[in-house]
Amino acid sequence: MKTYVEPQREIPVRSEVDVLVVGGGPSGIMAARAAAKDGAKVLLIESRGYLGGNLTLGLPILAYLDVNGKQCIKGYAQELIDRLAARGCAGPHVPCKNHMSLTIIDPDEVKTVALEMVRERGVEVLMYVFCSAAIMDGNRIKGVIIESKAGREAILAKTVIDCTGDGDVAERAGVEMHKGDENGGMQPPTLMYSVRKVDMAAFRDALVNHSDVFDMDVMPPEQFARRYFITVGLRNQIRKATEDGLEIPVARTILITGLKDDQIWVNMSRVSGVDSTLPESYTKGEIEALAQIKVLNRYLRGYVPGFKDMEVERIMPFLGIRESRVMVGKYVLTAEDILSSRRFEDVITVAGYPVDIHHSTGADCTMLFAKDNHDIPYRCLVPEKVEGLLVAGRCSSFTHEAMAGTRVMSTCMALGQAAGTAARIALASGVLPSEVDVPAVQAALRAEGAYLG
Repeated sequence: MKTYVEPQREIPVRSEVDVLVVGGGPSGIMAARAAAKDGAKVLLIESRGYLGGNLTLGLPILAYLDVNGKQCIKGYAQELIDRLAARGCAGPHVPCKNHMSLTIIDPDEVKTVALEMVRERGVEVLMYVFCSAAIMDGNRIKGVIIESKAGREAILAKTVIDCTGDGDVAERAGVEMHKGDENGGMQPPTLMYSVRKVDMAAFRDALVNHSDVFDMDVMPPEQFARRYFITVGLRNQIRKATEDGLEIPVARTILITGLKDDQIWVNMSRVSGVDSTLPESYTKGEIEALAQIKVLNRYLRGYVPGFKDMEVERIMPFLGIRESRVMVGKYVLTAEDILSSRRFEDVITVAGYPVDIHHSTGADCTMLFAKDNHDIPYRCLVPEKVEGLLVAGRCSSFTHEAMAGTRVMSTCMALGQAAGTAARIALASGVLPSEVDVPAVQAALRAEGAYLG
């Protein structure tokens, strides 16, 4: 590859803070709020012009409840729902056989609530900036270099929390990272969109009263009599459409009811081979997903009851990424830990989502279910060798299979709250995050409503 040597230059220092949170998605919002609780100087930076990340894509939040119907995600993640519900912008936690539970939210109101949750704690928010490098002193991170229309600047911090989803800071700091399965295959992303003017009575009738024709795999027909539900099935309809010449990118029809009576969110585009850490790959994925939506609309109107007169309401502004970089931490959570409902002394959240792998090639998924929820230990947030850094969200320390069960937004919010809490307590104690008193972190999490079992 041809290279260019950039001349050495001085970089202005924009800010010096106690805690820098990089990434304003589900984990970043909660990390910043937790870190700032006792007046620490916290800066939250985000590459887009709003907070919320995947919370703003029209997706339901899955697995506040576990396989036994018990709520295992609480704390700040529940506070988000309470604030949205008070404005009529969130539904209840509805049990779901495949996804444990789903909670429907207004993707636009999330932006406002997320901003309120951090700013009321005194968090400074800086948008439209990218982290381009880590500032290192030996094996300790001392801040990051950002890029924006203002140029290249430095932010110095006593502790940095990587909530980028892609492990951008960790990778630049030299943390060992991995992507995907043994062959590097990653779960494909989806470009969400919503439709209106759906005849919900006809749709429900097909699912509830004609399940022999409009099959939902393992999902019971009575589940679709509720106000809020998600479909994962209609394989026969996709088979008919494929036989008629339509190229459907998924094997099952995934549709989610919205907050509006005639609204459905479509989770069916699927672009294999996308790597969100490579701009050329990410670009190709966006373009291909847009093309898939045209075909999916023909499928919905022609083969799914109730969708004949549907109209596209909105297409979301970016692909929802399921998987990219994941770090190697002090402990790497495995699928066996999830499926055996393993407990850890250094638990910082309980999670209840199954191992849900969207295959990197082909059109189908594999779901593996446990009999109970499981713990995630603090060590999954702590890099193995780099000090002063915590990593929260889907890029925490998991195997490919375990990440398939911990990538959902409810769990990511809980991981963010834990990381921010640990950073705050470590600073107050004058120790590194890797040396923090975990029982003190656990006590602080419980005091803020988190559920640790």
